[in-house]
Amino acid sequence: MFYRFTKEWRVADMPGAGPIQVLVVDDEEPIRTALSKFLTQQHYEVHAAGSGDEALQQLRRHRIALMLCDVRMPGTSGVDLVPQAIEIEAELAILMLTAVNDATSAALCMQRGAMDYLTKPIELADLARAVQRALKRREMLLENRQLNQWLKEEVTTQSAELQRARMKLERLSIATLEALVNALEAKDPYMRGHSARVADLSATIAHELGMSDEDVEHVRVAGRLHDIGKIGTRESVLNKQGALAPEEFEHVKQHVLIGSQILAPLAHLGDIMPAVRHHHERFDGTGYPDGLRGQDIPVSARIIGAAEVYDALTSSRAYQEKLSPDKAIERIADLAGTVLDPKVYEALVTVVARRRTLVFLDEGGTSSS
Repeated sequence: MFYRFTKEWRVADMPGAGPIQVLVVDDEEPIRTALSKFLTQQHYEVHAAGSGDEALQQLRRHRIALMLCDVRMPGTSGVDLVPQAIEIEAELAILMLTAVNDATSAALCMQRGAMDYLTKPIELADLARAVQRALKRREMLLENRQLNQWLKEEVTTQSAELQRARMKLERLSIATLEALVNALEAKDPYMRGHSARVADLSATIAHELGMSDEDVEHVRVAGRLHDIGKIGTRESVLNKQGALAPEEFEHVKQHVLIGSQILAPLAHLGDIMPAVRHHHERFDGTGYPDGLRGQDIPVSARIIGAAEVYDALTSSRAYQEKLSPDKAIERIADLAGTVLDPKVYEALVTVVARRRTLVFLDEGGTSSS
């Protein structure tokens, strides 16, 4: 279990009276200490717990706004801790930290009330933004609760219940779709964790391009769901290690249409669907399914397309050698202006170079890359 650290990014003070209280829950002391130190530097009041039971005690003792929780812990796991924590503090924002191969467990945590999860290794800039997003969502939930209290004098209790049910269904729908993607990728050892990696890299590229926090989050969710249409692809084609026949390639190309059809009935994912449909378009107009060119391709789709190419080159595959980050960037350079948007490629180069300068914390020890 390890985290990535960078010293170049700082979080602005969160608004409000007094420091926001954050609880870090992890059974490994070096991880707790490192995260607590970072969050303290960001002007949060930090508490720490080494187990689920200790975390529950801290929640009863302090007014915790956000809990940063590892999924895998002895005794009470993160999956079991989430509903118990929410029972104590209904407005608690929960952010899960998990290894790539625990994505299904993290999705289950979201079904039980967690707001989001990040996969390790984690850039502290990404962690800080995720903490801010979770706290903003918590603030919105608190504001909505106050508004609902006032509306009780004007509207029926039934309308408020319907609104809460709708929000719950929206959250459950995303978690369920992610679980389907995880189940699909679990069948292929070479693809396991692909969507989670693409989502995290895409979100970082989007932030590098100056996109808003809301748009960055849309890109992250789209990255997690971009290959959901492969549910409709024959396993014999998905698992084929050699070159695809023309008929097989046409069959594979249908996954972007199937994915967009799966998302179409879900109105709250309207900003996600274009990225899922168009992430295989090419900047020169020779991609699919619609042959879009240049700026006509949604920027979220251009970002995910670049992240997917990078992940394919830097991941182990049965039919190709895994490349180092530098070699992958060198190879991808030839695609800028034809397959990839040159500006997105430049942002990818910057992100990969920054990741190469990070310091890693692994099993209690430090090393430099």
